[in-house]
Amino acid sequence: MKVLVIGSGGREHALVWKLAQSTKVRKIFCAPGNAGISTIAECINIKPDNIEDLLTFAKYEAVDLTVIGPELPLTLGIVDAFEKERLRIFGPNRRASQIEGSKAFAKELMRRYGVPTAEFRVFSSIREAEEYIRLKGAPIVVKADGLAAGKGVIVANTVDDAINTLRLIMKERVFGEAGNRVVIEEHLQGEEASFMVFTDGKTILPMASSQDHKRLYDNDEGPNTGGMGAYSPAPVVTRRLEKKIMNNIMAPVIRGLRSEGINYKGVLYAGLMISDGEPIVLEFNARFGDPEIQPVIVKMKSDIVPVLESVVEERLSEVDIEWDTRAAVCVVMASEGYPGKYRKGDIIEGLSESIKLDNVIVFHAGTEIKDGEFVTAGGRVLGVTSLGMGIKTAIENTYKAVSKIKWEGVHYRKDIGRKGLRIKD
Repeated sequence: MKVLVIGSGGREHALVWKLAQSTKVRKIFCAPGNAGISTIAECINIKPDNIEDLLTFAKYEAVDLTVIGPELPLTLGIVDAFEKERLRIFGPNRRASQIEGSKAFAKELMRRYGVPTAEFRVFSSIREAEEYIRLKGAPIVVKADGLAAGKGVIVANTVDDAINTLRLIMKERVFGEAGNRVVIEEHLQGEEASFMVFTDGKTILPMASSQDHKRLYDNDEGPNTGGMGAYSPAPVVTRRLEKKIMNNIMAPVIRGLRSEGINYKGVLYAGLMISDGEPIVLEFNARFGDPEIQPVIVKMKSDIVPVLESVVEERLSEVDIEWDTRAAVCVVMASEGYPGKYRKGDIIEGLSESIKLDNVIVFHAGTEIKDGEFVTAGGRVLGVTSLGMGIKTAIENTYKAVSKIKWEGVHYRKDIGRKGLRIKD
């Protein structure tokens, strides 16, 4: 079969890498892809939000299955467009994707169906939002309602910081239309975890748990990013806690959406805060997490294609997934300046040495080829991922590979996975 993957980051490289292992797949396209992806798939120069051209390409090439990586094409209705032309596509439709495209929609959905989440209010008036912040005090969380590339959530430690953030979002429009409304919510304390499931709107099949590291610097300091690394499994998600997440969060949300006429098919990702042994939802995403999918997918022993097909065809109850019992760790290597303005065009050295190591996979996120060399072309450049018997070994394996890769101004955290060493199941 022919498969088209849409996107250009580490998540998409991980998906292409996994798809390439399937005996069912004979050709993979990726639009637009990156330099690493181009070594195992044919990259097509079409942007993820160019739905018309993507649809034309899929029809012309008789693509059997399309897999969506990023959130933007989902919220723009790419699934609706493909399904209208009777093309098989993996991902939630436009209405279902509101769960990520609008934080207000997600919060109000959770309130309606009793899903545990932080206390919140939604505002389209900056004056009313300021009054609410002064009433509630700090710390407090300010969120742009729409898509903001993972950077639209700000934890403000003082009232002044919160109001300044509010003005940046709603007045200076740093996130554009995403700042038309804001969600103001209470600040929760605890341990964060990521939990992703496959669902066809009826059956829900969990993936291995993971934990992302959003902050730029070690010890969770500095600004939020799209993610500086992740590891799987997350020991904070015990078997007992997983049952609570499935019963109290995932199932009610899928049932609630269905009762409102929305059949959610694809990946549902819950960003969680674990507080006193109870899971509370911070946010939902309508796609695979990035970088979380990188360590999770290397733990997936089963062929991914039958799982994706069963979701599309609404027969997920017929499949199961076998997971590697080893741990996996992914360290994101970023360009100098990320998540702000970053350098580009630096030659990446040591890639060939790193991938020779046992159980190491290097997923490309922001790379291109120039004069026969891999060079940096994005904020997050690589996701160096490794398996190991236990989190400690996986960390050691990953950082050994990281140490072999260099470019001018490279930045990465030195503590990815360390939290997992402090928690026992």
